[in-house]
Amino acid sequence: MKRIVCFLLVVAAALLAMPVFAQEYTNRREVMQDEALRQDFNLQGEYHIIVAGEKVAGLHLIADGGGKFRFVVYIGGLPGDGWRAGDARLLGTAKVEGEELLFTVTEQSGTQDLPIPDKIEAKGKITIEQPQRPEGGQGAGQGGGQGAARRAFRGPSVKIEIGGKGDIPGLFIEKQYRTSPTLGEQPPEGAVVIFDGTNLDNFMPGAKMNEMPQTGQGQRPAGRGNTLWAEAASKPFENKPYKMHIEFMLSYMPQAKGQARSNSGVYIGEMYECQVLDSFGLEGKDNECGGFYQASKPKVNMCFPPLTWQTYDIDYTPPKFEDGKKTANAKISVKHNGVVIHDNLEMAKETPGRKKEADEPRGVYLQGHGNKVQYRNIWIQYK
Repeated sequence: MKRIVCFLLVVAAALLAMPVFAQEYTNRREVMQDEALRQDFNLQGEYHIIVAGEKVAGLHLIADGGGKFRFVVYIGGLPGDGWRAGDARLLGTAKVEGEELLFTVTEQSGTQDLPIPDKIEAKGKITIEQPQRPEGGQGAGQGGGQGAARRAFRGPSVKIEIGGKGDIPGLFIEKQYRTSPTLGEQPPEGAVVIFDGTNLDNFMPGAKMNEMPQTGQGQRPAGRGNTLWAEAASKPFENKPYKMHIEFMLSYMPQAKGQARSNSGVYIGEMYECQVLDSFGLEGKDNECGGFYQASKPKVNMCFPPLTWQTYDIDYTPPKFEDGKKTANAKISVKHNGVVIHDNLEMAKETPGRKKEADEPRGVYLQGHGNKVQYRNIWIQYK
C-alpha cells in the first residue's frame, strides 16, 4: 500500500511540474465565438489619448485574459508616431469592472521625470460599437488574399472616457487600427516570388500551408489566400545582395507569457534571426520582435497587436569570404511595419539556432518554436 501511495505522489508531482500550454488562437473567428475572449480582444490594441482635443500620448492595452490587462502610456504618441525609444512611458495594470476599466499606474520609465505619485488609479467608461460589415468578404486581418491584404482591417470602435476632477482635465481614449504602408506590396518586375499562397514549390519538404476555405467560384484564384505555417525552410537563393518582403501574423495567446507568446523567427540566409514574437507593448529587447538575439535590439518596438498582419522589409548583403576566411561582415537593414528598426547593421557572426556563417547560397528559414505563426506574400529582389 505504501508503494502505491508513493507511486501516486510521484505521478502527481510530475503532472504538477509539467508546463501548462496556453490556448493559441490563429484567427478572429475562433476568438469571436467566446464572449469573454471577444471582450478582451476587442479592448486590446493601440489607442490615442486625447486631452482638450489634442493628442498627447499613445496607449498600448495588452490582454492577459479574464478581463485583466497590462498597459503602457507613451508620452507624445504611439511608437513610430510621435514616441521615440527612451521617451517617457507610464506602465501599469488594468481590469474590467462592469462597463468600466480600472487603470492602475505602477511605474514610469524614460528620460523625462514625470511628476506623478508612485501609484495612481483612474476609471474609464468603456464604449464599444461594432462596425458595419464591409462588402467583399473577410478583411486583411483574417488571412484574406492579396487583394484583401491591401485593405486595412477595421475592428469595433472602442472609446474609453475618464472624467476630469477639479483642475485635472478628463481624458478621451480612442482605439486605432494601424496598417503597415508596405502591407500587400506586390513583387516588382524581375523579383523572385517565394510564396504567394498557391504552392510550396520554393520550399524544402516539411513546409505546410494553412489552406483557407474558398469564398465562392470566381471570387479569387484557388489557394491565393493560403498562408504558410512557421517551421519552413526555403530553397537557396543566389549568394548576392537582395531585398526581401515578408508578412506575418502572430497568434492571440492572452494566457501565455514572454517567449511562449507566439514565437518564431525569420532566419536571413539561415544564419541571422530577426525575432518574431508577440512583443506588443514590451520594451523592445534583442530577444523580442524585431531584435537580433545577442546582436542588436530594434531602434523602436513596432510590434502590432496579435492577429494583425505585419511586415518586414529587409535589405541584406551577405558576408564576403576569400580563401575560406571572412573578409566582410553581413549587413542588414530592417523596416518593421514601415519603420526603420535596424539601419545597415553589421553582423559579426551568426545568431544561435540555425546554421553557421558560410560562403554558399542560402535561403530563408521561418523558425518553428511550437507556435502557429503564419506567413504570406514572400518575395525577394536581387540588387
